[in-house]
Amino acid sequence: MNDTYYIHNARILNEGLSIQGGLFIADGLIQDVYPTAPPPPLLPAGCTIIDATGKWVLPGVIDTHVHFREPGAMHKADIASETGAAAAGGVTSFIDMPNTSPPATTIEVVEEKYHRAAAASLLNYSFYLGAAHDNLSEIRRMDTRRIAAVKLFLGSSTGPLLLNDDYALSALFAESPALIAAHCEDEDILQRNMAIFRAQYGNALTSAHHPLIRSEEACLRSTERAMRLAAKYGARLHVLHITTAREAALFTGSGAITAEACIPHLWFYDEAYDRLQHLVKCNPAVKTRADRDALRKAVAEGRLSTIATDHAPHTRNEKQQPYLTAPSGTPSIQYALPLMLELCRSRLFTPETVVERMCHAPAQLFKIDRRGFLRAGYHADITLVDPDCPQTITHADVRSKCGWTPYDGVTVNVTVTHTFVNGKLVFEYGRIKNDAKGTPLAFCT
Repeated sequence: MNDTYYIHNARILNEGLSIQGGLFIADGLIQDVYPTAPPPPLLPAGCTIIDATGKWVLPGVIDTHVHFREPGAMHKADIASETGAAAAGGVTSFIDMPNTSPPATTIEVVEEKYHRAAAASLLNYSFYLGAAHDNLSEIRRMDTRRIAAVKLFLGSSTGPLLLNDDYALSALFAESPALIAAHCEDEDILQRNMAIFRAQYGNALTSAHHPLIRSEEACLRSTERAMRLAAKYGARLHVLHITTAREAALFTGSGAITAEACIPHLWFYDEAYDRLQHLVKCNPAVKTRADRDALRKAVAEGRLSTIATDHAPHTRNEKQQPYLTAPSGTPSIQYALPLMLELCRSRLFTPETVVERMCHAPAQLFKIDRRGFLRAGYHADITLVDPDCPQTITHADVRSKCGWTPYDGVTVNVTVTHTFVNGKLVFEYGRIKNDAKGTPLAFCT
C-alpha cells in the first residue's frame, strides 16, 4: 500500500498534552493515534515504519498569512518556491493574501490563483478575497466553503488595496458573509507622519524612522476603529499582525473579535534596524522591546490567539534601495516553527502553546475542515521535529526564491525533519519530494 506510515516512539504534542505514542497513516488520513505506542496488530504490506525516538510529532502548521507573490511579482517568489520553503519549516497549509497583481478583489482572480496553486503547490491552500471600494457585490457572493476570508487594508501597504471610507467600511462590516481579517494602520496618521519626516529628513530617511512613521498611534487608532465596527454590526473580525502592547491589551482571545501575532514582531524589536536596516522593514513596523515582550506575553496568555508569518519576500536588490523605495516585508516561513520552539527554551511559551497558536487555533478560527489536530479521521498533515538538533540559519540555506533571511546567523536548537501533507511525505531530512501536491482547504460554514 503506497503512502502508508507508522510513526512510533514519538513525543506527540496535541490538544494541550504531551504523550509518548504513535500514529498510523493511510489513505491520506490519520487512521489512529496510539497513546502508549504499541504497533498496530497488523501493519499492511509496504507500510513504512518511522522510528521517531527523540522527536516531537505535531500537527502541520497552518500559516494563515502569506504573500507568495503569484501572480504579478514572481521574480521574488512563486507558489512552487514558497511552498517548498514552507514544507521545510513544517508548514502544511497556507492562506495567501490578495495584494497580488492583479489584486484578488474578484471571484475570477481568486479562481485563477486556485488554478495556479493546483498546478504548483506542495501544500494545502486557500486565498483571501480583498476588500475594495467597489466590490461589495463580489464579497456578497463569495463561497465561504472555499474562500477563507475577506482581507481588509485599513492602511496602505504593499500593493494598491486600501479601504478607508466610512460608508464603504460600514457596508462591509454589515454585509460580509465571512470573517474579516484586517490590516490595521490609520491611513491619515501614516500620511501625516510621512509628511513630517520627509520634510525633516528628505532622502536621508532610514529604516530607524519606520516605527515612528508607522507609529503606535496609527496602529492603535485603526485597531480600535475596526473593533468598534465589528461590535456595532456583529461581524467576525481577526486583527492581523498586532505590534504594540496597547493593542494587545484590547483582546481577550475569545469571542467574535480576535487577533494575530506574527513572527518578526515576536522575534525582533527596534534595535534590529541598526543591524538589519530594510531587511527588517515590514508593515506594521517592528516596535520597541517593551512592545515585543508584551506580544509574547499576550501569546502565552492566549489573548493573541494565532501566530502566523506574514511571509513577504522581496529581492535583496529591492531591499537595498533607499528607505522611500525599499519595499516592506520579510520572509519567515521556513524558520517560523523552529524560532517559536526556540523561545520555549527560555520558558516564554511551552511547546504545547506553540502548537495551539500555530496549528489548532488557525484551524478553529477559520473553521478548516479536519485539519490542525492529530485525530483519527483527520487529514494526515503532520510535522516531525528534532528538539535537540541545532542549526544556524544562513542566507545560503533559504529555499524561498528571494534567497535571504533576516534571521541569518541565528542558532536554533530545533530542526524540522519530516513534513507530511495529506499523508504524503513532502519533506524529509532536507530533501523536498516534488511529486507531492496539496489540495484546496475546505471550510465548515
